[in-house]
Amino acid sequence: MKLSEFDFKLPANRTALHPAENRDESRLMVVHKDTGKVEHKVFKDIIKYFNEDDVLILNDTKVFPARLYGYKEKTGAKIEVFLLRELNPELNLWDVLVDPARKIRVGNKLYFGEGELIAEVIDNTTSRGRTIRFIPEDPDRHFHDIIHEFGQTPLTKEIKRKIDKNDAERFQTVYAKNIGAVAPAAAGLHFTQIILKKLELLGVNIATITTHNSLGTFKDIDVEDLTKHKMDSENYSVPQETCKIVNEALINNKRIFAVGTSSMKTLETAVSANDTLNPNSGWTDKFIFPEYEFKICSGMITNFHSPKSTLLMMACAFGGFDLIMKCYKLAVKEKYKFHTYGDALLII
Repeated sequence: MKLSEFDFKLPANRTALHPAENRDESRLMVVHKDTGKVEHKVFKDIIKYFNEDDVLILNDTKVFPARLYGYKEKTGAKIEVFLLRELNPELNLWDVLVDPARKIRVGNKLYFGEGELIAEVIDNTTSRGRTIRFIPEDPDRHFHDIIHEFGQTPLTKEIKRKIDKNDAERFQTVYAKNIGAVAPAAAGLHFTQIILKKLELLGVNIATITTHNSLGTFKDIDVEDLTKHKMDSENYSVPQETCKIVNEALINNKRIFAVGTSSMKTLETAVSANDTLNPNSGWTDKFIFPEYEFKICSGMITNFHSPKSTLLMMACAFGGFDLIMKCYKLAVKEKYKFHTYGDALLII
């Protein structure tokens, strides 16, 4: 398919700048793939669509405060550093994005706080990308503790406002566990501990995978022919216990729901040649767009995403291009909220 086929008009005021007052009170559109039926609900109603022995797959990645503000040595110029990927924990070596990039050259030193943290630019990777080595003033402090002191919640580019006191909590799922993402699994932001407990009492089997969402998830596609697009790699892990739960459900013809495109991508990455789930870990650059035959899941929970985004493309691959594009246009008309803090879409 072509990039232009996934375009639609999204008014600026459809982006959710703040989360709903309560996580489970976002709106929920329910789409039935087989019939095309569309329902308009509230997220807490999602429990009604689950049966005993269904499986719910959560991405337990935890977002870290990846946006740092410092200043350049000598000139004192203000610099933004966005942490992308830890390359070497022992050396505190990271791939980052810097802004303004034209001022940051190899050999430059950047200072954070009152000099409690220093960064030395080691290499240029892209026009905005750099490899830097962090040098803590106190070498005995854990580096991630330092990052939590100086870093800020990395709100996505669509949320055009300054961070507030609620973002540290609400830009994180209630089940976040493994640190490593620069963006949350947005569909998971709607879940509360109460909803998860109700699903457990209903007999739903809840399992986890880990996929550390990167900025590449939101990278613009610059080719019309989608087969020529290259996804950025993301680190993932599928534990043995999750494979056991999923494979038993497949054998017994039970439904499996992926929470978020990240969970779906990881499950499809770790699928075996005989269409079962294998325990695995590593890096995935899997790009899912129509037409694609899904091997594991029969249900998907996601948010509403940008035009021409890889996230929209996966939703279209799962729910059917014509039906999901129709639902997106309906979502605009019905004033659903889009993006990370926006409303949810259940495709079954």
